[in-house]
Parts: sequence; structure tokens; C-alpha cells
Amino acid sequence: MVKTLQPDTELTPTYSRRAMSKPVPRYRLPQAEMDPRTVYQLIHDELMLDGNARLNLATFVTTWMEPEAQKLMAETFDKNMIDKDEYPQTAEIETRCVNMVARLFHAPEHSAPVGVSAIGSSEAVMLAGMAMKWRWRKAQDAAGKTTTKPNLVLGANVQVVWEKFCRYWDIEPRYIPMQEGRYVITPEEVVSRLDENTIGVVAILGTTFTGEFEPIEAIHDAIVAHNKATGLAVPMHVDAASGGFVAPFIHPELRWDFRLPNVVSINTSGHKYGLVYPGVGWVVWRDKQHLPDDLVFHVNYLGGDMPTFTLNFSRPGNSIVGQYYNFLRLGHDGYRRIMRSLRDIATDLSARIAAIGPFEMLSDGSETPVFAFRLKDTRRYSVFDVSDQMRTSGWQIPAYTMPANAQDVAVLRIVLREGFSRDMADLLMNDLKRAIETLNHHTPQEPKAASGAFHH
Repeated sequence: MVKTLQPDTELTPTYSRRAMSKPVPRYRLPQAEMDPRTVYQLIHDELMLDGNARLNLATFVTTWMEPEAQKLMAETFDKNMIDKDEYPQTAEIETRCVNMVARLFHAPEHSAPVGVSAIGSSEAVMLAGMAMKWRWRKAQDAAGKTTTKPNLVLGANVQVVWEKFCRYWDIEPRYIPMQEGRYVITPEEVVSRLDENTIGVVAILGTTFTGEFEPIEAIHDAIVAHNKATGLAVPMHVDAASGGFVAPFIHPELRWDFRLPNVVSINTSGHKYGLVYPGVGWVVWRDKQHLPDDLVFHVNYLGGDMPTFTLNFSRPGNSIVGQYYNFLRLGHDGYRRIMRSLRDIATDLSARIAAIGPFEMLSDGSETPVFAFRLKDTRRYSVFDVSDQMRTSGWQIPAYTMPANAQDVAVLRIVLREGFSRDMADLLMNDLKRAIETLNHHTPQEPKAASGAFHH
């Protein structure tokens, strides 16, 4: 979030070490040095005002890792990922992770798949989108056609980074609106928006609004048939930020990845269900031809040639190390065990929430460990009131309105991550029942307005 310059005030704690006798400026650099223990205590105490990350059911981002992983990540904070000559083994670990991710997504061995790490799926999305635009532009140039009006077909349910990509790279977004009862895109809606200026189609494996998988194989097949009928060559990208480390383990039969020949690139978040602290993401391409050479820079830096395709230059290598730790530590069996456990807790919890009466489920957590639900009756109170009431018990459950054409639907969403147990689910249910009881007895007739809507 962009921050504006604030008028300076002072921090005047009466806690911390007794040696702290003077206020600390809030928005300007202090003049003198301070004792490290005092600074630690000052910041530590302020951070207690943050919500409890383990009770944050809004975020997809990992909030728990094993002590051994934390130790490895702490030991590698100081390694800059871009300095591959200085840290060749960290670079090798990155290469191993890219290969593991590509094979997890069934990249064809004969086609030399390529991929890169990123600071998160937001950067990975930008890289994948750029590759689609550059390939489309090259094809248009070769055919002597205009390159001034590129468009991208995607749902109104995409994460905001896709909106940023279209705006930053001057691409027309052709949004497919949602409607009440349907919060994913359909093959028919996709095909109706395709033309020779379409650089690609984005389908989501696990939407942030409801956790649902879009019908990727059906969308893929419709695009392939349309391409054959029209002579177009529109490719498909899969945004697997949420589902990329879920589907291979609990939905292995689902065809959404490189098993579909027109899927040319996939992004995923290592710091979501890849189970790594932020931030790390991955993007892989089916083969080298789908990552244009003129997007890859060869940098002569600190002693060697480094091919690089990133938006960020310097960043710590510790998240890559954390991802590699999980890959070795868990393997297929470990990821499958964790994702099945989360899925089972999610489906059980969603069923229990549905059973208490006031709520209607939009999804049940069976695809990703994410589900959304809304109130059947909003005359007394709204989902925003429920969200506020749950905060009094420490739970952070976001309330927001759905995308365009379905914005009258306001929902609550729960994301389950590793570290959320069945005991915690029991505690959540007790607090949710108590919140509903409180709202039923003490809420006036007019419900709270949707001022706290979650923006995508």
C-alpha cells in the first residue's frame, strides 16, 4: 500500500527497559543510538497489537513451519539470490526446485521445460503474462498484422495482480462477469471473447473468492476447438497460486496442467500451500519456445554471465531454501497427508457451519481447503457484523462482496492452512455460535454496511 508522509509525533512508552527515558520519534530518524535490547522490546511490544497469525483465516500465506526449516531460513537470510556465482549451491537448489515443480505439473520431458522462482505468484503472473504478450506480438509481426490492441480473456474473479498486469502492460482485459450461483468462468464465455488479438486465456485453479477450481480441461478443449476452426493460436495460462500444491496430491486424476497440450505456462505460490513462509512463487513454461529469448537478460555481474528473467533483482535466497526443505522433508506422501487432512477438516467444518442454521454455503472446501458462505437472512445483521464479532474472540474471518454482476452477494471466507487442527475447528465453531447468539440478541434492525468489503 502506498504510504503518504505523516506529521511527526512521538512514541512515549512507559514500558520497555528502564534505561529508556526519552520519547522516540515516530516518523523521523532518531538522532541518537539506542540499546539493542530496548529497541527489541519496543518493537516487540508494538507488534503484539497485530492479529494472531495462527487465528488469521483470511490469509492463504503460510504461518507455520518446522523449527528445522526456520533455522535453515534464518541461516540464509543474507544470501542474495541474484548472486549466483557467489552462492552457487543456493542457485543449484533453485534449479532443483524449478525441475521438481515442472515435473509435478507433468511438464513433458522431451520439450525442455523452463521456469523461474519469483518473490510470489504476483511476480510470477507478470512474467507469464509478459511471455504471452511477447509471443503474440512476434506472431502478429510475422503475419504483418497490428500489435497495438492486445487483449487477455479472464474472469472478474481473478486476483488483483492480473488487473495490474493488464494496466501496466497496456492490455485490454476482457473480463467474464460472475453471476449469483456461478463464481467461475465457463468455456462458452471464454470462446465468445477470443479473436486474433487475444494473447491468452487465464483459468484459475482455486479462486480466492470461493476456493473453487475453474473447469480448466473443458475450457482448454473449447479453446483448442475454436483455434482449429478459426486458424487462431490462442494459448492458455493456469493461475495455480492456490491450487498448484493441492490438486496434484488430492485430485491426481484432475487434468489441468501440462497434460493439456495448449496449457503453455503455470504459476503457483510456494508460500501458500507450498507451505513456505513468504515470499516465494514459481512460474514454469511447457518448453523454451514459450519463453521468448528477448525477455531473458544475460547480466555480467560479480564474475559471471547470469541469464535472468525477473522483475526483482536482489532478494533473499532463504525462501528458496525453505521450499527445498519442504520438498525433501515431505515428498509426495507428506504433501498428500497434509492436504488430505486440511481438506477433511475443511469439509467437516463447512458442513458444521451449514448445520447451525443461518448460513448458506457457496463452496465446501473439497477442492482446496477454502470455503465461502453467506447469510440466508440479512435483515438483522450482515456478514460484516459476523466478521467483526468473531474478531472479539481473536478470529480473523474476512467478509467481502463478490465480483461484478454478483456484487450483491456478500460472503465470509475461511482458509485452512497447516497448523489448523480439529481442536481449533471446535473452538471456532463454539465462538461462531456465540457470535450468532450475540448478534441475534443485541443487533438493531439495520445491518452494518459493506464498508469492510474485501477488495480484489
